Amino acid sequence: MTPPPISLTVDAVVFGYTVNKGLSVLLIQRKYAPFKGSWALPGGFVLENESLEDAVERELEEETGVKINYLEQLYTFGRPNRDPRKRIVSVAYFALVRPDAFQLSAKTDASDAQWFKITELPTLAFDHPEILEIAIQRLRAKVTYEPIGFELLEEKFPFSHLEKLYETLLFHTQNIDDEIDRRNFKKKMKRLGILEELNEFRKASGAGRPARLFRFIPEKYFELKERGDMFDVWV
Repeated sequence: MTPPPISLTVDAVVFGYTVNKGLSVLLIQRKYAPFKGSWALPGGFVLENESLEDAVERELEEETGVKINYLEQLYTFGRPNRDPRKRIVSVAYFALVRPDAFQLSAKTDASDAQWFKITELPTLAFDHPEILEIAIQRLRAKVTYEPIGFELLEEKFPFSHLEKLYETLLFHTQNIDDEIDRRNFKKKMKRLGILEELNEFRKASGAGRPARLFRFIPEKYFELKERGDMFDVWV
């Protein structure tokens, strides 16, 4: 029996985060059919002599101008009718970055590239709403056992910025207007020993007291990891 022809693509779910704007996702506007003019995740076909990792990095840079050296594999999507052209299986990847570190530039199959707040998304092409939802679930789970968000903060930051990061990733991705248990969260972070409390302060906006600054200590986290200790900050 002759196997049916199946094509392979990659999709990139690139989340962006800033303290002031919260969580966003990078989307492209499709230049060609199908779904011409619709918004979609960056991605495209894997070339014959190309690895999946090279393909997703290439497609992301070609369609948005964003170059990321490492994206984590998320999931494989292979429902038979997910693409109206033919049977196409897609391997999705995701990353979490600072949007202000990149200059967007739409090229090749994209007529535009923009960051969209995760709570204000346009209608997405293909099965990209499903891909994005699974990526959000992975991100929410991952942030509780691995300090993936610290690189999104400044080198020295007030503790309130760390709290806001976790609130955004854990609650606002679900449109839940909730807050973390600040007292419990701070106790857990201090117990882990991965933060250095600095003798430096930042003037608060308004009439509030100056906020003490902290610094993430990566080597302390890796020590925990090597010992098999859990990075558990579920709130």
